[in-house]
Amino acid sequence: MKLKRKIVKIDQEKCNGCGDCVSSCVEGAIRIENGKAKLVSDSYCDGLGACLGTCPQDAITIEEREADPFDESLAPNAFHEKASHPAPASSVSAPPCSCPSAVARMIERPASSSPTTATDGSGPVSELRNWPVQLGLVSPNAPFLNGADVLLVADCVPFAHGRFHQDFLSGGRPVVIACPKLDIAMPHLPKLTQIIREAQPRSLTVVRMEVPCCGGLTRMVQSAVDASGCDTPVTEVTIAIKGGVV
Repeated sequence: MKLKRKIVKIDQEKCNGCGDCVSSCVEGAIRIENGKAKLVSDSYCDGLGACLGTCPQDAITIEEREADPFDESLAPNAFHEKASHPAPASSVSAPPCSCPSAVARMIERPASSSPTTATDGSGPVSELRNWPVQLGLVSPNAPFLNGADVLLVADCVPFAHGRFHQDFLSGGRPVVIACPKLDIAMPHLPKLTQIIREAQPRSLTVVRMEVPCCGGLTRMVQSAVDASGCDTPVTEVTIAIKGGVV
């Protein structure tokens, strides 16, 4: 039964699809679809407007209209609860039937390995030392994360920055990648929080693109650090679309 209540309204003309509201919506009521923020379901939105202050375009307002009642049991806010109370390490390991790419492994490379042309002429030597790299697949228990200087990299960075391996991966730094705009952000927050708590990385470096929506990656990392209760230092590096560090 619908009732008249306050609920979020998103102006599609103003919205630029930056995704800031997605990260700030605890209930997971907003997603990016076709480059625009959309309210997934009326029943997911509590109407409190936590997303209002994060919109750089002022595209979000609160209106009063007929809508399905807010139902906390339906809203995908379990992810928010997991950020504050993450599951035990044993419960986050990849189940037997999960994707084989989720199996953590470390890639051994010679100490003298450098990103120059390989002796067989196959091209530059890779500096990647860990697998998997997708945040959604990386387990907080992965050994390559323990006490490491972890890189959290936006998906587009290695394509824009030609010297990515030389400038960021040399020295064996583990890398994890994600997209703050196209990924569903809410599952990433508890994962990052648990990584920080379990692996106790020495530092986190966010390598993002210069486009505004990519700033969501840094905000997500900072939120995870806050939720973890740790004081892990966070550094941000911005890459230009044409390549090079901004």
